[in-house]
Amino acid sequence: MSDLAAPNGPHDLPVGALIGDEVARVPGHASLMDVAAALTEREIGILAVGDGDLPDGVVSERDIVRAVAEGRDLTTTTAMDVAHTELRWVDPAATVGEVAREMMNNWVRHVLVGSGGSMVGIVSARDLIGVYASSDDES
Repeated sequence: MSDLAAPNGPHDLPVGALIGDEVARVPGHASLMDVAAALTEREIGILAVGDGDLPDGVVSERDIVRAVAEGRDLTTTTAMDVAHTELRWVDPAATVGEVAREMMNNWVRHVLVGSGGSMVGIVSARDLIGVYASSDDES
């Protein structure tokens, strides 16, 4: 992955370089059944919730599992009923190392990437692992 090369190694790569596809979203009133279908169809682990430029929250596959374990009705429980609304944000210029520390310090698997009041992407722990794994392959 030569396009992900950083001057001082993968630790210093800006997370903005990891942003790819447009962020997947669902409206806040979407049922958890619809959320689960969207996660499965897109083969992703998290969705932004809301219709505005900035999300009102996020829902992950873990939130779906938790709702099932709690016996919630997935057809009537909405995305906003279970969404996390205390969102973790990083700037696209933040390095992979900085974001990894942010995730570890706050026990989160995803952070939203934004700049100038707009969201440009979501970075997952898996994305960060991929950067380190790619650098090992190039060695």
